[in-house]
Amino acid sequence: MPRCGGSKPNGSPCERIVGASQGYCYAHDPGRAEERRRNASRAARSKPSRELSDIKRRLSEMADGVLAGNVNRSSAAVAGQLLNTVIRAVGVELKVREQQDLIERMEELERLLEQKDGGRQRWG
Repeated sequence: MPRCGGSKPNGSPCERIVGASQGYCYAHDPGRAEERRRNASRAARSKPSRELSDIKRRLSEMADGVLAGNVNRSSAAVAGQLLNTVIRAVGVELKVREQQDLIERMEELERLLEQKDGGRQRWG
């Protein structure tokens, strides 16, 4: 059976089996590099969503506990403040990721523009 022609990060050959008409597995196929980048970007963006869902669940449980009299109100207030700090940190993390993604996309566009225009610079 044919194996992938790519290499692992340690330099050893990839051991994945590929189809007869393929030379590379999904992880090493140069033609799928952009698809892998997009998928990784989506996965990175989903992490904050999971964190926010978890925080919302915890806040809801804490509120239910306070209303039922099972959770001390002052402890719940402090925990709520701390969770709000986490929410703000997640928001900042999202903004940083968005900016990094935009910078990467702009750099790629500039690179493509330079290739198309033979290296002439359009931006000041």
